[in-house]
Amino acid sequence: MSIISGLIGNAAETDIEDVKKDYGKLLGQKEQIIQAYRWVRDLLIFTDFRLILVDIQGATGKKVDYHSIPYKSIRHFAVESTGHFDLEAELKIWVAGMGPEPLVYTFSKDADVYRVQALLAECVGK
Repeated sequence: MSIISGLIGNAAETDIEDVKKDYGKLLGQKEQIIQAYRWVRDLLIFTDFRLILVDIQGATGKKVDYHSIPYKSIRHFAVESTGHFDLEAELKIWVAGMGPEPLVYTFSKDADVYRVQALLAECVGK
């Protein structure tokens, strides 16, 4: 991911081994990371059981909010691909109990938004 893309809020796929090293302590005994996307500091981690949102806060980054969403709580989702003039793709996720507004994530044009959609379809359908 380019630093410019990250700074303007676009996510791109990141190395799973790096994510395991940094965030493996969040996983259950048999839980595995399938895919992960990184913004400058924040992450969206897909495991075989849930979606983990990592929100690194403050200037020092010492305060971190870990938000876990079981796939069974995802009511529906939408993926919007990039266009000729729109260089970003969006993922919207509606979660039970979180109100009518979806969680919205913006991905760089380099991210395979169809792969994200396929992964969510597989995980939510379990």
